Amino acid sequence: MANEEKKMYVTEIRKGIYLMDEAHEATGYLVVGEERACMIDTMNAYTNLREEVEKLTDKPVYVVNTHGHGDHIFGNVYFDEAYIDPADRGIVRMFLESPDYVKLAEEKGWKMPLYKEIHEGDKLDLGGRTLEIYSLPGHTPGGILLLLKEDRVLFSGDSINHHLWMQLPGCLPLHEYVKKLDRIMFLEEKADIVVHGHARGDWDDISLLRCMRNGIQEICDGKTENDQPYKWFGGTDLQHAYACESGKHYSQDESVICYRKDKI
Repeated sequence: MANEEKKMYVTEIRKGIYLMDEAHEATGYLVVGEERACMIDTMNAYTNLREEVEKLTDKPVYVVNTHGHGDHIFGNVYFDEAYIDPADRGIVRMFLESPDYVKLAEEKGWKMPLYKEIHEGDKLDLGGRTLEIYSLPGHTPGGILLLLKEDRVLFSGDSINHHLWMQLPGCLPLHEYVKKLDRIMFLEEKADIVVHGHARGDWDDISLLRCMRNGIQEICDGKTENDQPYKWFGGTDLQHAYACESGKHYSQDESVICYRKDKI
């Protein structure tokens, strides 16, 4: 969490669309419309995010969390309210009640803002730009995607990325996640690029959505003979490499799905 030595790196990936990479650990996005702006995910609170946003716009700002993991919500403390799918309230509570966070919040005088609900079908009108909300449970129970309709940009949090974590408590079994992905695959026709919660100044072709989905299907089909152990803070599980399409723009060369053998 808070550390004044950790920096924010800002890249304008489209006019009025800013990728905000905090210490190369988590990524949020600021979308600026004619009347309002929207901050999508608030990262770890290493830096005062409100001050960073005010360097880029003086418009009123919506704050939306794509899901409830700490590295996407801790920076909410710099704002007055934030939107989240109510299915992730339990995950938010787990992070906010952790001893480390409680201690730090007391030291800093932090207080989390009021949480407001957001659901699939909701729209945020920024003036000339519209964010449409789509549900994608899997990485967490209340994961959402945001489609910036006019610019054809899909904001995916951690639900679609090059290093998908599906080994965590609360993740759906992989065969169920494939079904959830199939339900929103039509977004390929509505977006040209996808930007996720751990990017470093770059974007991915929308085909990343299908490539990741196909990688999960490979695991479900038992094509796991080349899978390798994956060590993380919760133990050791497995990782499955998946291929992206040739000739398309991607922010990373390697892509993996991390999973537990008993949750396929």
